[in-house]
Amino acid sequence: MIRERPEWVAAHPDQAIPKVVRARIWEREGGRCYLSGRKINPGEAFEYEHVIAIANGGEHRESNIRLALKDRHREKTSDDAALTAKIRRQHLKHIGAWPKSKTPLRSRGFQRTRPEA
Repeated sequence: MIRERPEWVAAHPDQAIPKVVRARIWEREGGRCYLSGRKINPGEAFEYEHVIAIANGGEHRESNIRLALKDRHREKTSDDAALTAKIRRQHLKHIGAWPKSKTPLRSRGFQRTRPEA
């Protein structure tokens, strides 16, 4: 009979993942990168990665953490950052808080005199 362990949930977003939890994640994932599906070899650089980034509303908990090769994780992080920035820009433009351009487009303007008939 296997004893059920409660899921680890961090007290704050900067809390380190305990060694026991890291071991459980490794066993759950079978030592594979969830982004590429490739087996992580000994000595190969890998990281524990949030499936839904904390900046995008994800939680710092065991069920939201997966194994990822370092280079794949970097790619996903840059994609997440770009998405976060786009959402922020759209929200600020929608509420009218996005800064106006310092150099607005200039038109030719209207004629100063009326053309004679």
